[in-house]
Amino acid sequence: MKEKILEVTNLSFAYDQNHTALQNVSLAIYRQEKIAVLGANGAGKTTFFLNLNGVREPSGGEIRYRGESIGRKNINQLRRKVGIVFQDADSQIIASTVKAEVAFGPMNMKLPREEVEQKTLDAIREMKLENYVKRPPHYLSGGEKKRVSIADILAMDSEVMIFDEPTASLDPVNAEILEEVLNKIEQKGKTVLLSTHDVDFAYRFAQRVLVFCNGALIGDGTTEEIFRNEELLQRANLKRPVFMQLYDLLYEKGKISKAQEYPKRISDFALLL
Repeated sequence: MKEKILEVTNLSFAYDQNHTALQNVSLAIYRQEKIAVLGANGAGKTTFFLNLNGVREPSGGEIRYRGESIGRKNINQLRRKVGIVFQDADSQIIASTVKAEVAFGPMNMKLPREEVEQKTLDAIREMKLENYVKRPPHYLSGGEKKRVSIADILAMDSEVMIFDEPTASLDPVNAEILEEVLNKIEQKGKTVLLSTHDVDFAYRFAQRVLVFCNGALIGDGTTEEIFRNEELLQRANLKRPVFMQLYDLLYEKGKISKAQEYPKRISDFALLL
């Protein structure tokens, strides 16, 4: 049986009387899942994340962490266990050097100094930031800042790690590094949720896809289930990944044999051809 970490029941959130951002969202999140959260701008993805890690307080419904209902008295527990990397790295960076920035989270957790140092250095190495430790993070490039903000969360060793548009501002090389890091995080037993407009990245990375539309969760299934649902994709203004379209075209033309599952990489197509 899969190990349940978070359970959301009828979660609702409104910024004001005229703007309901989330409507009765219910789902469970399990250990070591890789989840892509999709939807158009304004669909509710970021608001869902902010409620999930305790930055925002739900207007209605309930969030449970490992069976315990979360309220104002234990909200800090949720914030320690569910880390988030924001789309805008500048909104997350506060320290004067890269090393101090990455160390900030573990220090706030009141860990022993030796453990703070080890977690900080491990995260810096993971994100290939060894040459930046003494540099002010605010003067780094957009992609470098993003890597620092990801190192922040890695150092805190959160059980659930949320990435809001993680590939935004990254060039192809850094995007590839990020994808490798995300896979390593999942292999360590962590749960990864990320929002993205890149359906090809979501298709390649995720095991499960959540689809939001106008604040409601309208789709929750495996990657293949979601991307084969044309009605759902149209409703959410999404398109099918290129590799799925290419496979269907080549199969219909008799150019490749039937596969047990849709290919996700060029190497998968090479095996079919």
